[in-house]
Amino acid sequence: HVQLVESGGGSVQAGGSLRLSCAVSGYTCTTYCMGWFRQRPGKEREGVAGIYVGDTNTYYADSVKGRFTISKDNAKNTVYLQMNNLKSEATEMYYCVADYRCLRVEAVIPTPSGWYNYIGQGTQVTVS
Repeated sequence: HVQLVESGGGSVQAGGSLRLSCAVSGYTCTTYCMGWFRQRPGKEREGVAGIYVGDTNTYYADSVKGRFTISKDNAKNTVYLQMNNLKSEATEMYYCVADYRCLRVEAVIPTPSGWYNYIGQGTQVTVS
């Protein structure tokens, strides 16, 4: 049974930083894409960052380049999203996704989150 569990959300002032974590359990694949999506109230989910677990390739939405960093700790089966200089004054939910069918990290962001076989329950980020 595959589970993705996000954590690390919270409240932060504009310009501040947060680090989100996504712990993966039960996934036996060694090569697959993982990504972070975010959703604002009344808006579609949008991809912000992707990483390919089989190597070190990463990819970012233009809106977060230079501010967000996605990384992974294979030993802990955990993917992180370091978010610096948080801008929007809004409450957003961040979701972690994973799927072995994703073969290119560049495909993570434009692929709708509903396509992914596995998605976490989300963690809330409030920037004020």
